Amino acid sequence: MTPIAAELLGLLAEVLPRLARITAFIAVGVFLANVAVAFGLIRYVAGLAGLLTRPANLPDEVGTAILTTAASTTAGYATLAEYRESGLLDDRATLVAVVINTFFGFVQHVFTYYVPVLVPILGRTTGVLYVSARAGIALAITVTGVMLGGLLLSERNVDRSALAGVDASGPAADDRTTEARVREAAAKSWSTLRRIVPRLAVVYTLVIGLVSRYDVSSLTAVAEPATSLLGLPGAAVPVVAVYTLDTTAGAVTIEPLLGDPFTPRTAVATLLIGGILSFAVSTFRRSIPFQYGIWGASFGTKVIAVNTALKLVFISLTVALLVLPAW
Repeated sequence: MTPIAAELLGLLAEVLPRLARITAFIAVGVFLANVAVAFGLIRYVAGLAGLLTRPANLPDEVGTAILTTAASTTAGYATLAEYRESGLLDDRATLVAVVINTFFGFVQHVFTYYVPVLVPILGRTTGVLYVSARAGIALAITVTGVMLGGLLLSERNVDRSALAGVDASGPAADDRTTEARVREAAAKSWSTLRRIVPRLAVVYTLVIGLVSRYDVSSLTAVAEPATSLLGLPGAAVPVVAVYTLDTTAGAVTIEPLLGDPFTPRTAVATLLIGGILSFAVSTFRRSIPFQYGIWGASFGTKVIAVNTALKLVFISLTVALLVLPAW
């Protein structure tokens, strides 16, 4: 056997068991998450919506949009757009409602992506810490929205007489059979696996090959002055670069480096920094087409600006807390 073939077999022997384990966890997690969505279980998490809209001086009907967001981000935003177009909410009240929406939009991703996909890749400790950090950021933004509503909104920003022309019934009742819902969950799960697993295989092979062949710390030593300011290893640079372009690939890139040189805290801080830098990519790839389609260019730009600014502030604060040496 040639040295190249032996090295390739050794690489596959290291990659395949790890890939199989993570794929199995993802398959089970994604399927259970899709079942939860199909049976409407996620909507129960949004039961606190009304408790948030009243202190923010928003009508209870806005809670319908928030509840809808927990099941479908597009439907939730479309409901808010209907409220704005009907005159129920003016621009200021709509922006406050969008901010309050943040945590409930995040809830769906916890069940459909973070827990079933990222936690198996990052492992229990780092994965749970990362998801908790993201949840805390989303919740902090929502609470900020409630506070802003209490301070900035009044009856002048809400026209309750416009309710007569608004459909505030919320999501339509789902009369599908149990079998149909499970079949749909299985189909969505298969679609997710077909999209994620091939990418995982490629990235895992490249990363494991790089780590086993080269000393990653020495390759990224040039970045040490910058990363050391935050207490992060030089290897954070390529992780951030990959995460900026693709969240899942970024998680896969950092996984073999957990323990050495990354601790759970520095790993999560690195991924969050990647999240900050990925705003530029995600804004052009997803936010502008989606928000402009919902609100139009003028108000859509305001929504993007407010969302991005709040995320930058709270992600930066979270990174600062993670890299503090005090705990």
